[in-house]
Amino acid sequence: MKISVHPLFFAAGLITALFGGFPIFMICALTALLHECGHIFCAGRLGFECTKISLMPYGAAAVCNIEGISPWDEIKLALAGPAVNFFLCVAVAGLWWFVPQTYAYTDLIFYANAAMLVLNLLPAYPLDGGRVAKCVLCLFLKPQTAEITIRIVNLAVVAALIALYFTVARNFTLITAAAFLLCSALTKSPPAQKINFSARKKKSGREIKYVVLSQNSTYKDALRFVDGNRYLILQIYEDEKFLDEITEDELYKKLQNSSLYDKLV
Repeated sequence: MKISVHPLFFAAGLITALFGGFPIFMICALTALLHECGHIFCAGRLGFECTKISLMPYGAAAVCNIEGISPWDEIKLALAGPAVNFFLCVAVAGLWWFVPQTYAYTDLIFYANAAMLVLNLLPAYPLDGGRVAKCVLCLFLKPQTAEITIRIVNLAVVAALIALYFTVARNFTLITAAAFLLCSALTKSPPAQKINFSARKKKSGREIKYVVLSQNSTYKDALRFVDGNRYLILQIYEDEKFLDEITEDELYKKLQNSSLYDKLV
């Protein structure tokens, strides 16, 4: 996993340090990293790979290869990041309940996670809420129509943030968020591709792990049993009748020409 840091990230850290806000900057940066770790973990469980995390002055972003992902799995992937922030908010609030004295030391952690949770659930692309909205629209509309619709919603959210800045609170964060959403929505996403498992280095001397699956199991189901420490052998059964045996190498080879949602046999 590569981690790239934008030059402006260091500049933003230096500026906040000069004005005494470096602890807040670091808490926000770590909150963004944990948010992206939620996406990365979920992507791995779904059989996809994230190749890089980019740290930017306005947050972080994970670059994931999710070619061919189903709308429902993409919804799970999009909600994994906010789920981490929600869990941290609940954990910190629980800590306050049992040890009230910790509030003075953990309040920034709670508010940073709460702010990231709310921001990412906005129905604006490419935020997580926008990705969920786009997936839901794709279930009912043609892809091109869904794309146009989500772009219109995105512009409406940008306009709403700007209106809030001028009418409710002159908070620079609102303008920054609006600019980020506008620029990100107009940026073309990098091309996606499936994980090339067969190109990975294999450890020698691994134990063998046998897993029994039904005839309706998919490649996605099989990948959940890959742990890297033991060599996987799948045995496919129909009721009690043996159908086929697939080794880990055969699984990887067949996967290159198949979808994650195809059946193994």
